[in-house]
Amino acid sequence: MALMLYDTLRRQEVAFVPAEPGRVGMYVCGPTVQGDAHVGHGRAAVVFDVLRRHLAASGLAVRFVQNVTDIDDKIILRARREGVDHAVISTRYARAFERTMELLGVLPPDVRPLATGHLLEMQALITTLIAADKAYAVEGDVFFRVRAFPTYGALSNRRIDELVEGADVVDRDRKEDPLDFALWKSAKPDEPSWPSPWGPGRPGWHIECSAMAATHLGAGFDIHGGGLDLVFPHHENEIAQHEAAHGTTFARHWVHNGMVQMGDAKMSKSVGNVVGLAEAVEAVGRGPLRLWYLSAHHRSPLTFDDERLDDARAVFGRFVTFVRAARRAAAGAARDGVAGATHRDAFTAAMDDDLNAPVAVSVLHQLITDADGPLKAAAKGDQAAQGAVAELADTLVTLGDDVLGLGIAEVLDRASALEQRIAPLVDGELELRAQARAAKDFAAADAIRDRLAAAGVVVEDTAAGAVWYAAEALRPAT
Repeated sequence: MALMLYDTLRRQEVAFVPAEPGRVGMYVCGPTVQGDAHVGHGRAAVVFDVLRRHLAASGLAVRFVQNVTDIDDKIILRARREGVDHAVISTRYARAFERTMELLGVLPPDVRPLATGHLLEMQALITTLIAADKAYAVEGDVFFRVRAFPTYGALSNRRIDELVEGADVVDRDRKEDPLDFALWKSAKPDEPSWPSPWGPGRPGWHIECSAMAATHLGAGFDIHGGGLDLVFPHHENEIAQHEAAHGTTFARHWVHNGMVQMGDAKMSKSVGNVVGLAEAVEAVGRGPLRLWYLSAHHRSPLTFDDERLDDARAVFGRFVTFVRAARRAAAGAARDGVAGATHRDAFTAAMDDDLNAPVAVSVLHQLITDADGPLKAAAKGDQAAQGAVAELADTLVTLGDDVLGLGIAEVLDRASALEQRIAPLVDGELELRAQARAAKDFAAADAIRDRLAAAGVVVEDTAAGAVWYAAEALRPAT
């Protein structure tokens, strides 16, 4: 089955076929670095990280570009409030964003272009638009002529004649038409500015992505992504700027994710109902938080609440517990190479169906259910069952970590490292417990077990003797 993706421009699922066989160019709008990322920002990060991972797992070479808007009205305002240069603000929060993405398990982009590093490319695009009579300069400002681009509104399914102008249109007295938007903004007192053919100033927001995406991926790149809130006007304007200037397709597929909600309202800084992303990763854990993001289809809204987060924690705990038990029961067993094939195929089919992550996660649940019998047989020494269980555990880790980015292996590795450090102490306690049990001093044996439990060590009695693991180490890592 070919990968099917819902295309916002065509308003239907279409087969994804890269422009260049075997290679994918992907651009996702990045942060405006004027504050810390919140949980709403994390959804787009995870959705497009998973899409990127799935494309790579399908054998495609992905070039992933995500910009940073490092100059903007809000950055300037914050810098003014703090009495520092705008670059101090943008650098601080750009670094914070990168750290938070790392905590969340999001792969870094291949290219992370800065808006201020591409001013010449933006100015060249604006110059082309002016020459084509699609834009005009007014005393240092440059505006795009919306009505000069007949297909404007195609992405957001809006007609130019039906667009309602706001009551507070910026620069109304300088525009030919209230619908026109800024490509270049003339310098204001005490604001950062750069030289241009139209005088000192800075770029408008929309021109950044048009210029940077084409610079790093070329015209007609494969996938442009972002949140649904960017469809209009940002992505609509990106298309208009590029295609009005060059007459070529800007992006071949448009993919958008739904918004995160707190109650009935979209999570946003302007509303004030935000939860910090770094704090959420710390509190919930990388794996559970990513599972929460993937618990609804990426185009649907997603509500941030304790019940959903608890469900995600339980799911992640089930995955980790199964892999730990499987590795213990099948230690050293040769993988049979076939046990996970059905689940891998089902998982891939779900992801190929418009990135249906909820169904893909359900496949992993089914894998664990199907492994119950073999796991019990493996624990009793059945070599064939051990090979199957080892293969199933590897399959879950590969799909859960490499594609969904959950970090199961990292949690288990951390647990293993801790267990190696405390093994002499725990083994000594278990020897004392065994002696107490042999002497039928069950009160003493129970006391030792309780003492270990209080220290975060879980003891399980099996036919082969007592086994233990560090429960605290299995807590989702950040």
